[in-house]
Amino acid sequence: MSIKSASTALITFIAAATLLSGCQEEQATAPAEGQQIPQVGIVTLEAEPFAVTTELPGRAQAYRIAEVRPQVDGIIQRRLFTEGSDVKAGQQLYQIDDAIYQATFQSAKASLASAKSLADRYALLVKEQAVSKQAFDEARAASLQAEAELERARINVRYTKVLAPISGRIGRSAVTEGALVSSGQTQALAVIQQLDPIYVDVTQPARDLINLRRDLKEGRLEKAGENAAKATLMLEDGSPYPHEGKLEFSEVSVDAGTGSVVLRAVFPNPDKVLMPGMFVHAHLVAGVRSEAILAPQQGVTRTPTGEATVMVVDANNKVEARKIITSRAVGNRWLVTEGLNSGDRLITEGLQFIRPGVEVKPVPATNVAAAQPQAQ
Repeated sequence: MSIKSASTALITFIAAATLLSGCQEEQATAPAEGQQIPQVGIVTLEAEPFAVTTELPGRAQAYRIAEVRPQVDGIIQRRLFTEGSDVKAGQQLYQIDDAIYQATFQSAKASLASAKSLADRYALLVKEQAVSKQAFDEARAASLQAEAELERARINVRYTKVLAPISGRIGRSAVTEGALVSSGQTQALAVIQQLDPIYVDVTQPARDLINLRRDLKEGRLEKAGENAAKATLMLEDGSPYPHEGKLEFSEVSVDAGTGSVVLRAVFPNPDKVLMPGMFVHAHLVAGVRSEAILAPQQGVTRTPTGEATVMVVDANNKVEARKIITSRAVGNRWLVTEGLNSGDRLITEGLQFIRPGVEVKPVPATNVAAAQPQAQ
């Protein structure tokens, strides 16, 4: 065979191979003659406002705490409250034996009367120069000192009535009738806690606060306006707390051991359902995404490396594979931050019968239920 004949044969072979390859590719992307185009169920995505909330564990803390202590020495004569009951500010809780203090008060009254009488007499005599000015000044000073002693005795008598410094719920009494108490003692007679309103302290990782500030700065999040400070609670048994609270402040420093900051919310507690130390879950509204994409979970799959992927139908009704980034689950949907846009037709039904590039017949999906409430 000549060189020219061999070259002609080689060119003919390459052309035939190329034509055959093109036919095979066309057959791979187009259904064979008589074969039906696969049908898939789709959901057309639409951007919607989405309130970004964060669920954080926390514990209830009393709004105010007051430890009741005596301010005078003496024997407890009576306890005038019921343990575990609500008390009002100024309500008498204990009575300390006041016999000695009453006697001191009466003695101070007599001393004041005597000193005042002498000062008044010297005030008349000093005008006639019957007594010296120094004697008059000493008499007047003695009168003022006696008046101060009387006031001190009156205060001590008042302190024998131990009063509630704040309104709230009082706990167990640490003493009984007959116990000796003293001013400045370290042991509290009882503790009062104000429970309405009540604090809920929750911790949040510092990195989450950093991400929130970045999203707000770059415009991915809008401030929630009046809802920015709102918070709701789930009790330990899973039931919702009926009253809505508000975020009050966050710590300005990060805990070196845990890398988190403390967020404090305040809630009304008229029924005293929340008690100090109770474990709760707080839902805090961080902001609002004005155009969030929420994709049904039926249309999102994961690769062995954990990457989220979806199949969408393009304008030519052909399947297109995309990688997406999700940030959180929202009920039965995923909040998608990258990879999907409003108007995309997401395939949720018939995924096992298709592959990228094939032509499909899109119909409304039947395997996607109505969106469930947010579950962060």
